[in-house]
Amino acid sequence: MATQITNYQCPACTGPLQFSGESGKLECEFCGSSFEVAEVEALYAQKEAAAAEAMADAEAAAAAEEEAIPEEFKEACTWDENGMKAYNCPSCGAELICDATTAATSCPYCGNPTVVPGQFAGALKPDYVIPFKVTKDEAIAAMKNFYKGKFLLPKVFAQQNQIEKIQGVYVPFWLFDNYAEGSARYEATIKRTYRSGDYQITETDHYAVSRSGYMSFEKVPVDGSTKMPDDYMDSIEPYNYEELRAFSTAYLPGYLADKYDVSLEDSAARADERCKGSLRSSLESTVVGYTTVSEKSADVSLERGNVGYALLPVWLLSTRWNDQNFLFAINGQTGKAVGALPMDKGKFWALLLSLSVGLSVVCTLITGLIM
Repeated sequence: MATQITNYQCPACTGPLQFSGESGKLECEFCGSSFEVAEVEALYAQKEAAAAEAMADAEAAAAAEEEAIPEEFKEACTWDENGMKAYNCPSCGAELICDATTAATSCPYCGNPTVVPGQFAGALKPDYVIPFKVTKDEAIAAMKNFYKGKFLLPKVFAQQNQIEKIQGVYVPFWLFDNYAEGSARYEATIKRTYRSGDYQITETDHYAVSRSGYMSFEKVPVDGSTKMPDDYMDSIEPYNYEELRAFSTAYLPGYLADKYDVSLEDSAARADERCKGSLRSSLESTVVGYTTVSEKSADVSLERGNVGYALLPVWLLSTRWNDQNFLFAINGQTGKAVGALPMDKGKFWALLLSLSVGLSVVCTLITGLIM
């Protein structure tokens, strides 16, 4: 049974509302009206509550229906085997099939942005959101700039990657406040080289160096979605947390959104390692004036503070070339882009051949001059 979701429609013309990072308001592309987030939030508070109640009732009915099935038939049935759920679009009534973590999407039939209130209810409700600031046009420009100057990038890839299909996604993040304290021991050397008569002498002095200190960390981000590669999400940092806003589903229309599926406990381990690594790097950076520095031991203890749950904006483009997947990510607040690019092997070998021929010509000229 499909459960109910809600969408944000323009109070003036009932057209779909979408959040605009440029204006910071929800805008209607049909009549041009715009509304403050707080204004729309108040209008739709009752509608969201009704949709969440309908969703709870439908889930209870589905559970009762499953309970009523005789035990001998249950083994032959599969229930949500792919982790998918069905929802009804409030605008056109179409049934939408999404995975269990989807919290905001758009109807492929009528195009209306849709929000699943139950995904952000109770303990699942984020504390914060950073609204999109980089527009789609700016994200596309950032991608084109990312491609610029990449001589070995296949021309066909650049033409076929359908850059216009870039999507804005609110990615779930855990934000950790930590306090780290520790010490480290290093083996350092100072080398001096000088000549004595016909000999070149190198002297090496060895030192045992100790450092200790502490660092406070505020809002260390760890993405809480298994869909997102951790290295990509780390690479598009930092975010400006001064622009954090209290969470409201009114920021979601026009973008995709997921709820977390990586637990707080599992994410905490990554945050701890990042904090420990930062303290160790900072301690080592104070060991200066030596030729070489090698860490011999380190002991770091952590004390965890507040933990927040936030949705942070990311523009994503996933594409294929030569049966390989390529993902690009852009920070939806700052525009920082990361991604892996394919290499045209034909161009590579042509470049290598031209360099080899050029080097051969230079060597021939030098040999001719010497002769």
